[in-house]
Amino acid sequence: MRAITYDRYGGSDVLQLTDLPTPKVGPDSVLVRVRAASVNPVDWKVRAGYLDGLMDTTFPVVPGWDVAGVVEKVGLDTPELQVGDEVYGYVRKDWVQGGTFAELVAAPVRTLARKPASLSFEEAAAVPLAGLTAFQSLERAGVRAGQTVLVHAAAGGVGQFAVQLAVARGARVIGTASSGNHEYLRGLGAEPVAYGEGLVERVRALAPAGVDVVLDYGSDDLVATTRAVLADGGTVASIVDAAARDELGGHYVWVRPSASDLAELATVIDSGRVTVDVAQVFDLADAAAAHEASQTGHVRGKVVVRV
Repeated sequence: MRAITYDRYGGSDVLQLTDLPTPKVGPDSVLVRVRAASVNPVDWKVRAGYLDGLMDTTFPVVPGWDVAGVVEKVGLDTPELQVGDEVYGYVRKDWVQGGTFAELVAAPVRTLARKPASLSFEEAAAVPLAGLTAFQSLERAGVRAGQTVLVHAAAGGVGQFAVQLAVARGARVIGTASSGNHEYLRGLGAEPVAYGEGLVERVRALAPAGVDVVLDYGSDDLVATTRAVLADGGTVASIVDAAARDELGGHYVWVRPSASDLAELATVIDSGRVTVDVAQVFDLADAAAAHEASQTGHVRGKVVVRV
């Protein structure tokens, strides 16, 4: 099978298109014929070696954790899925090696769910990591109808899912973003506010009594800002700053693969309450360019690789 691999840490130039054997399929895994994968910031951070102290790596590595495709073969004990099922998933394993930038990937069933029927494979591949991160942080923070929720980096890859999921739950959402993304956030159902000096005053002008939940996907001075805008009894969840847990008594969230959470996401997406923004689509051979596009940090929506 064709796959993108790298045999050492480095820049995008270490990525190469190569041929690998078909992956073996364990008892609780299925073989997925990959139709699309997507790039997340963690992918190029892993490639650069930034997570070497956290996860074991076995070279050569096939990058990528997001996938959408079709089940081609099932393991010995996988009643959840059958050959021919269209699936999507966050295929993060316990070590870094066999990722999704390949024609075939062996994926544990705990990492997969049936693809949202309303999405193309390219759109579905854009969902798992970012969508699960948003979903699980909302769950940890207990976001529910009637609350006012402040979302930091609301126009980012995770933030845009969080905004839509919170709105779908009946929450009022205030989202921080640069001025160029304010109209975009209004379209998602959020009330936008600008980053930077005066943020606390701008949030308080919209929510004089404070906000019930702060969801942090990238902010400056989280502790001081949260203390200034959070209502009594409110909570905070962050994916970037452990101070949310350690200093503010909230939650620090590292996304987990979850078939059940993916299935819930698919239901919300197919209901029309969450849309998926694909910024660019690259061919598998152009994976290095896809990594570079993500690494600029200026892409709104997901970068997808078509296989």
